[in-house]
Amino acid sequence: MITDKSQNICVKLIDEMKEVFGNDSRRIEHALTVLQYAEQISQKESGDILAVKAAAILHDIGIHEAERKYNSAAGQYQEIEGPPIARRILEKYDIDKPRIEHICRIIANHHSAKDIDTTEFRIIWDADWLVNLAESDSRFDKDKLTKIIDKTFKTDRGRQIARQVYIGK
Repeated sequence: MITDKSQNICVKLIDEMKEVFGNDSRRIEHALTVLQYAEQISQKESGDILAVKAAAILHDIGIHEAERKYNSAAGQYQEIEGPPIARRILEKYDIDKPRIEHICRIIANHHSAKDIDTTEFRIIWDADWLVNLAESDSRFDKDKLTKIIDKTFKTDRGRQIARQVYIGK
């Protein structure tokens, strides 16, 4: 359960994310939808809800800097540029250093999953995949979607939501 203090921090983080993204409504909407899915998944998977919500809000925060520096929004560049921006934002609020480091590690791995496997990371991974599948230009048949969901999703609740949304089961 999230405390009033944590909820207030999350509201401020949303404002900070919107400020970084400016008028990029697509990226703002993506982050907010990932947040909604992360909250749903968290109800069954537990974990540190403030870390989950903060990571969901800020997971793509480095995308504009990646585009500026590398002329690419590729995940590998977001993983490089996101954590320093997220850290600067998070340090403005009453969030303990170990939690900030955990959130930044989630952001630094949210496309590659190479250096982390915590409950909070798995929740963000699945929430982001739920949104990215919807945003994908590719359309898959139900068998292919089932295979993608079974192979890619890391939480039972994430798989369950994906099956409901994309397969109708």
